[in-house]
Amino acid sequence: MPLVRAMTGGFTPPWPSKTPGIFVLLLGVLIVVALAELAIGPVNLSLQEIIAGISLSADSQGSIIVSYIRAPRLALGLVVGTALALSGCALQGVLRNPLADPGLIGVSTGASVGALSAIVFKDVMLGMLPPESHVYVLPIAAFAGAGVVTGFVFSVSRRGGATSIATLILAGVAVNAIALAMIGSLIYISDDQQLRDMTFWMMGSLGAANWTLVTVSFAIVAVAAFFLFRMGRELDLFQLGERAAYHSGLDTERTKRKVAVLCALAVGGVTAAAGPIGFIGLMAPHMARLIVGPRHALVLPAAALMGTILLLMADLGVRNAVPPAEPPIGLATSMIGGPFFLWLLLTRMKRDGLNA
Repeated sequence: MPLVRAMTGGFTPPWPSKTPGIFVLLLGVLIVVALAELAIGPVNLSLQEIIAGISLSADSQGSIIVSYIRAPRLALGLVVGTALALSGCALQGVLRNPLADPGLIGVSTGASVGALSAIVFKDVMLGMLPPESHVYVLPIAAFAGAGVVTGFVFSVSRRGGATSIATLILAGVAVNAIALAMIGSLIYISDDQQLRDMTFWMMGSLGAANWTLVTVSFAIVAVAAFFLFRMGRELDLFQLGERAAYHSGLDTERTKRKVAVLCALAVGGVTAAAGPIGFIGLMAPHMARLIVGPRHALVLPAAALMGTILLLMADLGVRNAVPPAEPPIGLATSMIGGPFFLWLLLTRMKRDGLNA
């Protein structure tokens, strides 16, 4: 398996013959977590009530809770987890950086600037648009913010017809700082109601889920996911090095731009719906590689499953930690993701020290 070894510095898949079973196991875990998400909360529900709520066959309190509160929340969690995990996996592949996630190059903060601008200037923006288009304002603003920031970062890092990965990461850090300053300015000029909306949104939550929001987010993420799932070979070639990928016939610059646009689309869509939720895009791809190996044809779907499992487990935890209060889901993912990031950083430093 020379290609796999070259892509991963000698690492080979731990159980190559058991990959189908691993996906069945991940699907099983996801189903269990999804049922727990529907059943457990301030009001615990039975399986019969869950089925009645999903099928809309009853008007009991339990079925109404499932139909209008927990099922949309579950669906939004599936969409958000998939989008963040796929974006993180694609960025880690194309940047050849295991510490990359959608926040690294400003995708998440750009989406936040766009969405918060829509909240602050909502009255002006909605007054200019027909009522049926109002539901799309926040997702479009978030995608626009993510797209502008991502495009700017890539243009700054492009020299001599090629994109410098090191410059791109440094530009992402600088743009993140600028975006945070813009967010601070928006907070400063907001009124009390806007400030409450912005504060709740910025901490990340699935609590605002409804079927309209789920439908819009799903449509956006489905387009991005369709193309990302088809990029396994390109991302594999990048692991050999950009020069080797180019000599293998891959248009590396086009692939980078494609990943940037798709990640901006996916992250912008879900950030508008749930706010900025960190570290899912960092953790899920790493966990997927540990169990299915480095091939992106397997890592991408495994990361999507892992991302949804992690996000739903975090949401289940925050919903039931201190009822009836509900801490933001971003707090839970940061509490887990922060130590995970430090572990990755220390592991990489130790490996680089041994290889020096």
